[in-house]
Amino acid sequence: MPSHPKAPVELRTAPEEEVALLAALPEVQQASDWLRAAEPKLQRWQMELARIPAPPFGEAARSEWLAQRFRELGLDDVGIDEAGNVLGVHPGALRPTKAGSYVALSAHIDTVFPPESPLEIHQEGNKLLGPGVSDNGAGVTAMLAMAAVLQATAIHPSLPLLFIGNVGEEGEGDLRGMRHIFSQAQWLDSIACNVILDGAGTDVIVAEALGSRRFEVTVRGPGGHSWSDYGIPNPIVTLARAIDSFSRANVPLSPKTSSNVGVIHGGTSVNSIPEFASMRVDIRSTSTDEIDRLERALRLALDQSMELERESRRSIVSVLTAEVVKIGDRPSGELPPDARILCVVRAVDQHLNNSAHVQRASTDANIPLSLGREAVALGGGGRGGGAHTLQEWFDCSGRDLGLRRILLTVLALAGVKE
Repeated sequence: MPSHPKAPVELRTAPEEEVALLAALPEVQQASDWLRAAEPKLQRWQMELARIPAPPFGEAARSEWLAQRFRELGLDDVGIDEAGNVLGVHPGALRPTKAGSYVALSAHIDTVFPPESPLEIHQEGNKLLGPGVSDNGAGVTAMLAMAAVLQATAIHPSLPLLFIGNVGEEGEGDLRGMRHIFSQAQWLDSIACNVILDGAGTDVIVAEALGSRRFEVTVRGPGGHSWSDYGIPNPIVTLARAIDSFSRANVPLSPKTSSNVGVIHGGTSVNSIPEFASMRVDIRSTSTDEIDRLERALRLALDQSMELERESRRSIVSVLTAEVVKIGDRPSGELPPDARILCVVRAVDQHLNNSAHVQRASTDANIPLSLGREAVALGGGGRGGGAHTLQEWFDCSGRDLGLRRILLTVLALAGVKE
């Protein structure tokens, strides 16, 4: 008699029970063993990746490297889209439909470091050292580990898995890679849920998107010599007054809010009146209303500084101009407490005896969460530190816990055909 295929393992009852059933499958146990044994390969991938410069808008070389790894690991339909995102598909046992067909697994491939930064990546024992090894070398490596373990074992997810190495998560990238994914009709409705891998660790579940808004403020003037042209308005002084005024704006502890002047440019020499001065400002809050209020405070501080300059020089025609340009706007959002993806991650953590807490942060999850989609951001295991500095490090010890956590989460969301 012909044999009948077993039904997929899906979350139909308590998530804790379903995760335990998944973890007990022989092929899943084999996958756990494989992930532990694959650590040397994962370290090589992580260091190779970190040695490739990938500033925002300059990720092309990393995109090509990742696309080649996707092909080697047997993913289907590997390609690089218009934004530079790398995509590949692990087919599911069930035929996909348009609505909610895919479980997406993503990791951003860009870094905060400019192209000329020294990428001196090296290893000392269990530690990998150098800029970008953890953020987001750890996340991309964890994503590659998932593709590799599916190739090496007999696990057959019911739903297809969409692997995404996305660009533009850091700084001025303003989540452009993930924005592009969700602007495409092909993916907008077909992605059922999103697991984002960002950095190291296993102790955090990012299920709340921290909103932020960023601005470049520029004051311009004719400039001149500090002696012969003395009296011409100085853009740096005007901008400094605006910074002082803006720094006095009320920033509440609740709802938690922050503001930061992170970059200042202007001037050519100590004896030159500068032609321009600019600053970049970051405003973050759990409340959109607070972000709006601080944006108004920023614009008012600049207007008042310009007015003070005009009043102090009534005998001189004012020649200063100013503009405020928005250079980033990350939307906020959060999962409801009973969201399926959140229940799954918590059930996996319970099964693994892993302690983790829900946290609000600004990640690629901002985009799907702001659209009302289910998404979480998880660490890639191990431990990391010194993010966004040249002294960044990643400790590979215990990485396999993070990888098993990701694997069980993805398989629970996708279902598994036994």
